[in-house]
Amino acid sequence: MADDAHILVVDDDARLRALLERYLAGAGFRVTTAETATDARDKLRFMHPDMLVLDVMMPGENGLTLTESLRQHGSDVPVLLLTARSGPEDRIAGFEAGADDYLGKPFEPRELVLRIRALLRRAPAPAPETPAGPVQLGALFVDTARGELTGPDGVVRLTGGEAALLVALARKPNEVLSREEIAATLGMDEAGERAIDVQVTRLRRKVEADPREPRFLHTVRGRGYVLKPGP
Repeated sequence: MADDAHILVVDDDARLRALLERYLAGAGFRVTTAETATDARDKLRFMHPDMLVLDVMMPGENGLTLTESLRQHGSDVPVLLLTARSGPEDRIAGFEAGADDYLGKPFEPRELVLRIRALLRRAPAPAPETPAGPVQLGALFVDTARGELTGPDGVVRLTGGEAALLVALARKPNEVLSREEIAATLGMDEAGERAIDVQVTRLRRKVEADPREPRFLHTVRGRGYVLKPGP
């Protein structure tokens, strides 16, 4: 984990923006701030931050649509959303948009730092159960050490959450993992458990020829999910 990672903070609240800049800089991060989604887009044209901390409710384009747009254009930069609306449905909407984590306001700055560091180390080191070689999913291969999915055209873009989920499943192929087990492996809370279904849906679009009839990533009703490798 690199504490000197570059964080782009996007929030229309000048006081909170300044507070986050001071606190994150004090924690060892390099910090750039933006007031609006438009300002963030301008900055992203010439910089490549390691992570975005993004307010949801902003004037003009909101954080959800900005996150969704970034994902649609192939960006896999980790995104942590901040919002005063922290109900289960709001969190699910954030994950559906492509966010990797979600933190409700008000929050403890220390918790924000811990979540940022957790996201930056999402690609975990190989565990003893890691298969000896890449896990094959048809024409695609999962590198569990790198947290990468590759195919005939090269590396397939995954968000941090998608990559972490795929690695967790690929490290235990043909073994059913419950949502609770997956969430614990990924360091997610109870809201994260509910968001795993969303991540699975997005992941199927990238590994399955027909996401409605999955060949590799299966749901085991009442139990969880299982990844079944194969040529």
